[in-house]
Amino acid sequence: MDLELVFVIGLIVAAFSIPALVNAFSDRRWPRGSALALIAGVGAVVFVARQEPELFTLDRVDDVFVSVVARYIN
Repeated sequence: MDLELVFVIGLIVAAFSIPALVNAFSDRRWPRGSALALIAGVGAVVFVARQEPELFTLDRVDDVFVSVVARYIN
């Protein structure tokens, strides 16, 4: 699997889990699924960042995201 794709999927999963975490805490529930999704998303991002540390820096996140989306839309 493409490391850039794993990076983007990890970012998306982590980003979508944050509102679910807030919702679970506001309903006074234990956020099982959203916490697991956050751990999986952050784990994917960390895995990719450790594989290619010079390729995936904070200033290149938007370039990687746009290139992956453009590659799979076309």
